[in-house]
Amino acid sequence: MADHYNILGVSKTASKDEIKRAFRKLAVRFHPDKHAQSPQSAKDAATLKFKQVSEAYEVLIDDRKRAAYNFTRYSNNFTGDAGNYHSNRYNSGHNAGYYHRGGSFYRPPPPPSFSSKRFVSNVEAVLRYMMTRGFLLNLTFAGVLLGGSVAIDMSRETLWKMYNPGKSFEDALDSIEKNKVRKDKQ
Repeated sequence: MADHYNILGVSKTASKDEIKRAFRKLAVRFHPDKHAQSPQSAKDAATLKFKQVSEAYEVLIDDRKRAAYNFTRYSNNFTGDAGNYHSNRYNSGHNAGYYHRGGSFYRPPPPPSFSSKRFVSNVEAVLRYMMTRGFLLNLTFAGVLLGGSVAIDMSRETLWKMYNPGKSFEDALDSIEKNKVRKDKQ
């Protein structure tokens, strides 16, 4: 990756005005139109340098692009070995532990752990959750609903037996069907 600050000849703490002045100076110096009469090798070199200067200016003048560039350029990246996150003086702010990939920042997940301590901590977390007020209220509400549905079902059956002694519900449905068939034949 090219060092955009070095290409423009400015410091890492340069203001936008300093970046603009440096870009204009270098753009005039390396513009392809200025080298139209030069030999092909000089023209190609100037064109390449102009593209580098333009890219550096485009990145450094935009605050978001500059922050992403600084972060990726001057911070240590995730090494992938057992989840070690390195930080240095450029990676100690609010972005510590985050890395730049594909135009956005991400924090790599910690490596998987299969130790018994992790299992115990997960069980403790579940138990702590089960003892929270919200969980207990939901559990109570579910119990009331279940109990209510059981009570309604039992009372329906009891009421049927009370008003229709000696008849089952299925027998009643069969007699209703037979009555419908008789009415349809008439």
